Amino acid sequence: MDSFFFIALTFVLSFHIHFAQANEQPSTASSSKTYIIHVKWPQGKTLAQSEDLESWHNSFMPPTTMSSEDQPRMIYSYRNVISGFAARLSEEELRAVEKKNGFISAHPERMLHRQTTHTPRFLGLQQQMGLWKESNFGKGVIVGVLDSGITPHHPSFSDAGMPPPPPKWKGRCELNGTACNNKLIGARSFNLAAEPTKEAGTPIDEDGHGTHTASTAAGAFVDYAEVLGNAKGTAAGIAPHAHLAIYKVCFGEDCPESNILAALDAAVEDGVDVISISLGPSEPPPFFNDSTAIGTFAAMQKGIFVSCAAGNSGPVHGSLVNGAPWILTVGASNIDRSFVATAKLGNGQEFDGETVFQPSDFSPTPLFLRYAGKNGKQEAAFCANGSLNDFDFRGKVVLCERGGGIGRIAKGEEVKRAGGTAMILMNDESNGFSLSADVHVLPATHVSYDAGLQIKAYINSTATPIATILFKGTIIGNSLSPAVSSFSSRGPNLPSPGILKPDIVGPGVDILAAWPFPLNNNTHSKSTFNIMSGTSMSCPHLSGVAALLKSSHPHWSPAAIKSAIMTSAEILNFEHKLIVDETLHTADVFATGSGHVNPSRANDPGLVYDITADDYIPYLCGLGYSDTEVGIIAHRTVKCSQTPSIPEGQLNYPSFSVSLGSPKIFTRTVTNVGEANSSYEVTVKPPEGVDVKVKPNKLYFSEANQKETYSVSFSRIDAGNETVEYAQGFLKWVSSEHTVSSPILVYFV
Repeated sequence: MDSFFFIALTFVLSFHIHFAQANEQPSTASSSKTYIIHVKWPQGKTLAQSEDLESWHNSFMPPTTMSSEDQPRMIYSYRNVISGFAARLSEEELRAVEKKNGFISAHPERMLHRQTTHTPRFLGLQQQMGLWKESNFGKGVIVGVLDSGITPHHPSFSDAGMPPPPPKWKGRCELNGTACNNKLIGARSFNLAAEPTKEAGTPIDEDGHGTHTASTAAGAFVDYAEVLGNAKGTAAGIAPHAHLAIYKVCFGEDCPESNILAALDAAVEDGVDVISISLGPSEPPPFFNDSTAIGTFAAMQKGIFVSCAAGNSGPVHGSLVNGAPWILTVGASNIDRSFVATAKLGNGQEFDGETVFQPSDFSPTPLFLRYAGKNGKQEAAFCANGSLNDFDFRGKVVLCERGGGIGRIAKGEEVKRAGGTAMILMNDESNGFSLSADVHVLPATHVSYDAGLQIKAYINSTATPIATILFKGTIIGNSLSPAVSSFSSRGPNLPSPGILKPDIVGPGVDILAAWPFPLNNNTHSKSTFNIMSGTSMSCPHLSGVAALLKSSHPHWSPAAIKSAIMTSAEILNFEHKLIVDETLHTADVFATGSGHVNPSRANDPGLVYDITADDYIPYLCGLGYSDTEVGIIAHRTVKCSQTPSIPEGQLNYPSFSVSLGSPKIFTRTVTNVGEANSSYEVTVKPPEGVDVKVKPNKLYFSEANQKETYSVSFSRIDAGNETVEYAQGFLKWVSSEHTVSSPILVYFV
């Protein structure tokens, strides 16, 4: 799977960043592994000091770990987000820990991996009016970003005009000197899992991912931003006046689970309002075995909103991660800005593609065109390293195929090594029409799968195929946007199919944001930006939107903010047609969730579906989890036998995902956050083959924050295709001022 991130033109990086390609356990020279260990809170004890808690956790460690070793065995003692600790143990030592009174469970830690000038305007944010003005650009809100660190002196993190952090802020800055300021109020590093014999290291970002995501969420206004002459304009994060707290948990490609728990533990104690996590495992474990789900549940209990990336393993169904219902799970869409490079063939056909590298001195004179896989070898078709040894590629335009586990930029490097002058990169079938603009090492364009097939057909139709590339720069205006990108992971939400995920999609393709180092040789430049793609990019967009809503509505719960974002989402593109995916056909709800974020409408949603922390307990019991497993998530003792369990579909969620064999009835409760005196009437588009009835069909409100409950019944009708696995529709509550929308997904069983 090729990377979805862009590599600096003059920096040959030795790594490729992926969101969701992880080994369950890193290889180590010794027989010990790092385990996440859950233990009971000591009964009848109040542990006032962190030292007391650490002593309690140390009491579980076997005597063999207490000997004088170079390597500390207790790595992290967690205080806020789980009851437990991380430790490096052999299997024999782990068995000794398991025998201690108070032990609950343990698992080897997983490795999680990483998954703008125009997007604020694309999202309808304007400086002098609307949500930006009403929320004061996110003033007073603290956004915590868990990622690869920060580039502190970048102008995106200037504190010009920023007030000091609010009094509740208790965090600290581990950067030297005056690197932190009123914008960048905190920066910490957590690396004890990887380097237990050393300090945690510095929060400085060494690869760019953390700097990019942080500036996307809450970067300051920066004039004259650009990437290699493209996307010129004023860069700004979605919440440009919010404060940033940085928690570095990723080092190289690895983001150890224990580091992430330690950062969540710190963020909760530090006083952040929003947490942004563009990280995820390779596969979604059950929530009680998912450290991100467990840690963010504790954050949600403290009123902290959490936004996570859905993953970059699309378009395969069931590829989504971070699907816990208390997390906003974010998929990725494109925006209406393209970096166009047109492949022009000798027969006059033209195919628009994309690239960030747009050389001004490339001659439009056609050159001979060759297909890299003309010798019949698949590795050559993919332009794999060392595969193009035929002199026939010298001075020519080379057509390469996407895939083969080779990065898009690496393919261009191989063409350049073989003496090729330019590259046309054609998509594979699964990526269809989803394109990415890369910083290629030679003149190149990335075209669709359909275009690639036509280019192949042209090559086979003539003895002397020729082509050139016409570089057209930055183009604004794409009537098919927003469209879901091929890489955006899809539902169903495997740990809980009764909760529709992703929740929302947001801008995640070709996003310009801050970067640690220049993409050219101008090493004196402080204003450096790069263009990247991935759900890693869409997640901080939604974190920024949540910060704006938190500033505008400081008393809204995390669930209320999530509901406002989901029920106000847009399901139509600029053509006023349903949002499409990489096939240019209508995207299903496994791709879009509730739709594309509309920040201004989210600020005034009319009604919200609120959920308290306690409301999740009957839901978790209903998943069939044991008392112990629910207790791990809830961070307290739970007895499901004393808690009326509910099916997944009964959780007061802003969407419906129904497994339909026998008829089902679910209830929902909405809270009026709009006008005091208002009424709503229901509109339903039932999924094909399903009868949907809503009672009552009108809701009346006489005061703010009033709650009303309605029920929805689902039953299968004879009409329809019996072989269809699922169908989708929607339910809307409509008043004179608001439309409150919920998607409906029905699985036929």
